[in-house]
This record gives sequence, structure tokens and C-alpha cells, in this order.
Amino acid sequence: MRKLFFKNALLPGGWARNVNIEIDAAGMIASVTKDSDAKGRSVDAAIAVSGLPNVHSHAFQRAMAGLAEFDQPGKDDFWSWRTTMYQFVAHLTPDDVLAIAAQLYMEMLEAGYTSVGEFHYLHHQRHGVFYDNPAEIAERIIEASHNTGIGLTLLPVFYAHGDFGGAESHENQQRFINTVDGFARLLEGARSALKTTPGAVLGIAPHSLRAVAPSELRSIIKLRVNGPIHIHIAEQIKEVDDCLGWSGERPVAWLLDHMGVDENWCLIHATHMNGAETDALAKSGAVVGLCPSTEANLGDGVFNGARYHQTGGRWAVGSDSHIRIDAAEELRGYEYSQRLIKHARNVICAEAASTGRTLFDAAVSGGAQALGRKTGALTPGFAADILALDEDHRVLVGKYGDQWLDGWIFSGGKDCIEGVWVRGRKVIEGREHVSRQMIEANFRRCMTDLLAR
Repeated sequence: MRKLFFKNALLPGGWARNVNIEIDAAGMIASVTKDSDAKGRSVDAAIAVSGLPNVHSHAFQRAMAGLAEFDQPGKDDFWSWRTTMYQFVAHLTPDDVLAIAAQLYMEMLEAGYTSVGEFHYLHHQRHGVFYDNPAEIAERIIEASHNTGIGLTLLPVFYAHGDFGGAESHENQQRFINTVDGFARLLEGARSALKTTPGAVLGIAPHSLRAVAPSELRSIIKLRVNGPIHIHIAEQIKEVDDCLGWSGERPVAWLLDHMGVDENWCLIHATHMNGAETDALAKSGAVVGLCPSTEANLGDGVFNGARYHQTGGRWAVGSDSHIRIDAAEELRGYEYSQRLIKHARNVICAEAASTGRTLFDAAVSGGAQALGRKTGALTPGFAADILALDEDHRVLVGKYGDQWLDGWIFSGGKDCIEGVWVRGRKVIEGREHVSRQMIEANFRRCMTDLLAR
């Protein structure tokens, strides 16, 4: 048994002092003892909390962060940004994806995320030419998770059409497109590649209702074994209008009515819902994957968080396009968006509780559910995914308990995190990844070459 000792730790029953955590050979917490004898003990950290799951990632997009921040002809919105993304993705090789994903996952770990849901839809060569190995690029994602130590839930994406009603795909989407049979082969290749990855989870990700026909959606759900199901939905007003034109229903309503949505589902964005959809989704047990920084960057809109919170809805956060990577910033951004709508303070907050604690608890619990991972709590049987906060940081010093979470989320950020363990392995030491120099050097070489093509 490996042992870690923390002066203070957030346990399921609340904050505790002098906490001893024993970790087994598989990286799972074997025992937790509070009020331990601290005499002569080496302290691993002053403040320990569970690591946060990042439920929505398109790894390659980290490399294009900042490349779409210019005024484009006509209406500049999500759809014009998507054109820029298509142009960028056309040049990526599998080795590029490896270097970019490793850099991204390293930054996630330094920012407070200990696991990631990789919504992986870049499958083929340029112009849609298949690789001999259907999981060629998926294997690079897996390798990046190995190189960094982040917990991986791999979500291969099924993408078949260019719009609702089975419309033909566009030329610039060919690197994403699969048939149901092709997707089955991709899943099998990914499943085989993940066998040597401890704690890895394999789910599925129908891209969106506009990219997957109903019959195909039902078919690929049958291919799922035990992992979660993630889908983009209701991110844009145009998407809602187009779905109404196709089916007579709004996207979330259609999904709830036709696909048996339950706790295995994670609906990404769900930005544009009416009240009935919001209430029904909350009751379904599914998780909403919110990506506040990306949603703000793309001008998507603001999620109806206050109503969803009041009806007991489950949610988690992701960094999506990775325009910024900071777990605290995503939580802060979500709360601030609700304050701006409501003209009020402390909106996503349990009664007479800390807002930071409320946000944190919801994100780690909802994130664990969405990624199908046994994580999100410092308790026996859960993965030893742990963040250490710096008690001497200027926004944390002199505080205690939930005030640490409030300080980190609302006044600090990733610079408050001084150490990170994933499945008991320390991957962040002194605020930096243990392999930062090598990973960053590979990324710099990749970007220099990529942007010169």
C-alpha cells in the first residue's frame, strides 16, 4: 500500500484534518483515516480535494486556439468558426494529434482536471481516405493519455451526414464520416488498444442529431457495451430551428421522446432548451456537459442553469475547443453567466452554502457519472485522483474549508494547484507536469511545422 498524508482533505462527510489515505496497486483508495497521528509524518499536501473530470474535449482544437479571432465576412458565428476548423483539421497527421493531445492533457492536469472525455471524431486521412487501422488516430489519443497520466474516457464519434434528415455530408467533413459497420470496426480497434490502459473507459458519441439519422443512432447505441453515450445537442439557435423543420420537435425534446435518455447519457451544451425540456432533462438522470469558455468564445448562448439547478439536474464541465484550460475558470464562468441573466449573486448554490463548494461538488459528481469513472470522492473504492491546493497562495492563505474552494474558483485559478495525483501516481509536482519539458518541446516542433504547411 502506498500512503499519502494530508493536513486537510475534503471527504464525502466534509472537511477533515490529518487524513491518511492508503492506495492499492491499481491506484484505488483502499482506506481513509481522519484525525490520524501526525507526529513524525511527512505531509504530502496541506489541502487535498478530488480531481475534476473534463467531460468534453476535442484535443486537436487546442492547436487552433487563437486562430479564429478575426472578423470573418458575413455573420461571424459558430458556423463561420466551424469553416476555419475544417480548414485547419485538413492538415493534421496522426503524429500531430499525438503531440497536440499530450500538450493538452498535460495542461489539463496542471489546471485541475484528472480525467478527460475525448469526443474523438478525426478518424481518416485527408479527403476521407481510410487508414489501414481504423483506430490509427484513436491510438495516438490513447498514447497521449499514457504519456501524461490523465484518466481517459475515449468517446469515438459516429458522424454520417451534413445536416438533419440524412443530408449528404460536405467535402470538408470526410475525415469524420463513417458507416455503422465502419464505426463498429473503429470501436473494436479502440477497445483492443485500451486493454493496456488501467482505468480506461470506452463509450460512444453520436455527433449530433444533424449528423446522425435516427436509424443509425439506434444501431450504434446497440454497439455500446458499458460506457457512456455523449452527444452534442441544442448548441445553436439555427440547430433548434432546423430540428423543428425536420421533426416538428426541438432537439432535446426529440431525444428525450425517442431515445430513452437516462443516467448513461451526457448531453453536451443543451444551451437552447425551453422550460419543459429543462425540467424533463433534469428528471431523466442524464448529465449536461457545460463548456462555458467555449460557449462564450463561439457566441453560443447561455444555459438555463438556475432552473436546471432548482429541479435537481446533474451537470459537469468540459473545455471543448480549449480556447482556455482552467477548471476553476469553467466553474466561475458558469456561475457568472447565471448572475448576468438573473441580476443576482450566488445563483448555483445550495441553501446557506458556499457557492464554490456547490459548484465543485456538482462538477466532480456529474463528471464522474458522465465519464463512467469511479472517481470524484476521496473514499475507499474510488480512484486516487487528488488535487493539492497551496495553502500559502495569496487567495487561500488564512482561510479554511469551503473558503479554500471559494478562493480557488472565484479569485484564483490553476496557479492555486501545486500537486496532482492520478490513480495514486504524482504527475504534477511544484505546479508543473513531471514530463513538461519533453511534452512541450514536441508540441513546439509540431506547431512550427504545422503552421508552415
